Amino acid sequence: MKRRENLLRLKRFRAEELKRRNVTLEAMRADVERKLRDLEEAVAREKQRANESDIGRLAFPSFLRAMDARRENLKATLKDIERERTQAALELDKASEELKSLELAAEQELRRATETQLRRSRLRLDELALSRQLRKQALRQI
Repeated sequence: MKRRENLLRLKRFRAEELKRRNVTLEAMRADVERKLRDLEEAVAREKQRANESDIGRLAFPSFLRAMDARRENLKATLKDIERERTQAALELDKASEELKSLELAAEQELRRATETQLRRSRLRLDELALSRQLRKQALRQI
């Protein structure tokens, strides 16, 4: 019984850990997406400002190359996070199934133990009732 409780506790901890990991990955994904949107807005602002001056028109292509490199890095990061998130979701599903099956097994074991104890109690009461009945019959015959 102690072993099963420890195993249940371990599986619960694993499932909670995977839930936290999924939440963290989702937050990271949202942050990277926000950074991508900010980057797009920054490029649009700089393009507008570059058109306003000659120096800006000359510097804008190098700025654009740097921003393109950053955009690609962010997209690669986003793809990695998405892949890791998918893997974590699969692991969470598996851990949840294992936890559920273990919890069901523990419930069945507890139910069986309760039924056994109830059966023993009924048998004891039946024995007491039988012995009482036999005593009454014996007293009537005297």
